[in-house]
Amino acid sequence: MFSFFRKKPPATPAPVAAPAPVPAAPPVAAPAPAPVAAAAPVVAAPAPFVGTPAPVVPAPAPAAPARSGGLIGSALVQAIEIPVPAAVPAERQGWMTRLTEGLKKTGSSISQVFTGAQIDEALYEELETALLLADTGVPATEYLLTEVRRKVAATGATRPVQAKNILVDALTQLLRPLEKELTIGEFQPTVIMVAGVNGAGKTTSIGKLTKHLADDGETVLLAAADTFRAAAREQLAIWADRNKVEIVSQEGGDPAAVSFDAVSAGKARGKDVVIVDTAGRLPTQLHLMEELKKIRRVVTKADATAPHEVLLVIDGNTGQNALQQVKAFDGALQLTGLVVTKLDGTAKGGVLAAIAQEKPVPVYFIGVGEKLEDLETFSAREFALALLS
Repeated sequence: MFSFFRKKPPATPAPVAAPAPVPAAPPVAAPAPAPVAAAAPVVAAPAPFVGTPAPVVPAPAPAAPARSGGLIGSALVQAIEIPVPAAVPAERQGWMTRLTEGLKKTGSSISQVFTGAQIDEALYEELETALLLADTGVPATEYLLTEVRRKVAATGATRPVQAKNILVDALTQLLRPLEKELTIGEFQPTVIMVAGVNGAGKTTSIGKLTKHLADDGETVLLAAADTFRAAAREQLAIWADRNKVEIVSQEGGDPAAVSFDAVSAGKARGKDVVIVDTAGRLPTQLHLMEELKKIRRVVTKADATAPHEVLLVIDGNTGQNALQQVKAFDGALQLTGLVVTKLDGTAKGGVLAAIAQEKPVPVYFIGVGEKLEDLETFSAREFALALLS
């Protein structure tokens, strides 16, 4: 799942199958002459062995069964303490380095829990506090603690490092439903509507996504439907110019009208992707949320199958508030995916666990910086390893 997005060719109508020809009647075979009874075949007995018989080679002993997590003592250490780098493909090592560095503020407080000499009740209490402070949320924290306790008891683990590796596995499984690739090409154009509150990094994320798409040969059209924020149109125009893609904008125009024009233009010009940048607003601003709903309805009028993706950009610094944004925007727009930004500037990166437990909208991309390469696809295993490294 390590490509930035997945291409899917447009669906073509299945050809109408021609009616199957009626098979001609098979020719009537002439009756075969009755076989002449032959004597039963004689199976020749093996010739007697002459010479020295070959030595009998004993069959190799069956391989020992693989050790599982149910072992104790030194066997348990071998089962659990797997070197972390082996789990990361070589092409992702650079990203893992940046991700690990970006998640230090969140992960350091959790990792400190496992620096003691033994697994005891005090460790579990410290772990609960650390997870809550990382904005993992109560339901996800309870789930993770229950899983760690259960697997520690089942494996007989006694060392904190073993409990830490168990937590990595439990967090990976919790986050796994959030893994999903952005699919491009099933529709032409693929219409992506992007929402988010002001300051979340929405327009910058659109620019980075546009760069990846353009570099891969996709033709992109941007719609500057964020007509409320000062300089939003100019900011998107800079990204359009930098990536050499077209943009549809109107100074002070109606956001829904801009969106309609952009989708219509994308269809007429044969573009692969149309990205609609909507105005940032808080989910508590009900009149502005209604404007978002209107944009979605108008996009559907321009293309009955659109929008094909509705993405919400959330700021990782906002912690539990980000979860509330996901719930509110999903209720208004039926989100298909998330982009989580600024995880390098927060100690609240555990909010992804809260989203997975309470509102599992797929996370397409996560960001740990301002550079283009700092926005990448989300992997549950990578995130868990980087957080608890």
